[in-house]
Amino acid sequence: MDEQTKRFLKMKFRSHFEQNPVRMPPSYLQREWAFIRFDPLPEVIMTRHRAFASSEDVRRYMTAAAPMHSYYSAAYYDSPSARRMVDKEWLGADLIFDLDADHLPGAKHTYSDMLAHVKNETIKLLDFLTDDFGIAESSIELVFSGGRGYHFHIYDEKIRELDSAQRREIVNYISGRGINAKYFLKKEAMVGDTGAGTKEFNGKKHVPVKYGIRDVRSGWGKRIAVYMTDYLRTEAAKDDKEMFSDLRINMNAGPASIRKLKEIGQSEEALSDIENKGRLEFFRMFEFSDFFSYVVDRTVSRLGVDFGASVDEPVTGDIHRLIRLPGSLHGGSGFEVKTIPVSHLPDFDPLTEAVAFSDRPTAITVSRPFSFEIGGNEYDVTEGPAELPEYAAVYLMCRGVANYGTRWD
Repeated sequence: MDEQTKRFLKMKFRSHFEQNPVRMPPSYLQREWAFIRFDPLPEVIMTRHRAFASSEDVRRYMTAAAPMHSYYSAAYYDSPSARRMVDKEWLGADLIFDLDADHLPGAKHTYSDMLAHVKNETIKLLDFLTDDFGIAESSIELVFSGGRGYHFHIYDEKIRELDSAQRREIVNYISGRGINAKYFLKKEAMVGDTGAGTKEFNGKKHVPVKYGIRDVRSGWGKRIAVYMTDYLRTEAAKDDKEMFSDLRINMNAGPASIRKLKEIGQSEEALSDIENKGRLEFFRMFEFSDFFSYVVDRTVSRLGVDFGASVDEPVTGDIHRLIRLPGSLHGGSGFEVKTIPVSHLPDFDPLTEAVAFSDRPTAITVSRPFSFEIGGNEYDVTEGPAELPEYAAVYLMCRGVANYGTRWD
């Protein structure tokens, strides 16, 4: 990025902040602030341990400095400007999740595909937060990072004082790490129609067993029941040669077991009993506990969030973490770090709704061929002079693919 390009981008960022003042986060006076500016580039220097006395001070700084990246601490401090962390006197911290498409297993190579992929993980995580943890949507701020993912800011006083270990426990639960299938598989001796848990049945010690899924009303028990129901219904609808092929391969399931699974999968009554009541006593087949463990593993794989790959786990456990300031701009894309209503997430399109600049024609010089999608348009630029809408030109300049102005070298 040459000097002319830095000056142009700084001017555009400043103009944006003048017209669109950032909204202050809760308790902003108790937070540490940090910024990366255009001026020192190519050297990247973060200025941190900043504190502000008023919202007007923040706005003045944003318009004067026009930072390319802006952050604030998830933590609340008594002395947020202290240079040493120990001197800041930690008072608590929001719960933060950072989902980045770069970490997603199976993420696609194009930017638009990556964003679509990470949105699916974001929706999955949102379900855990609202359903399993009962966090009110009013306490959740959902933010498009301006780059390759989404952030969750959980503003809830009940969470503020959790330490790093407790926050990692939340990560473990959402990821399904350490889930034991034996816990969710309950067994009762069958006595009469309901089963009373006795050790003998009609005077015999070999008691018929009634299986069930524990806790199907919420949490992982509910997810296991829903996944099992969907799995059985989907497989039972396939041709006989194709259905349950994974069980034939992985568990050596024989014809009798396949026929029974097909019968269950084609019975809406049986499927309803699994999903709504956790009833499994109609299973009489090959090692049932092995089949159940297989289903649980697949449930975790499909419905759990892989914190080792798809979510930046250290962010959640770090009680001193810096996170991007909503309403600021991302210096690597020119997109707005945009707050999204939780209900709007499924329909949110970052490539149009997070665009921060105009469609005014802007002259640039492209340094290498580059294909991208933005503002509802697809671009395939080649090396050399070009004229693009301002938002597309800014995107390429921020990506380091172009410089401002026309060069005829």
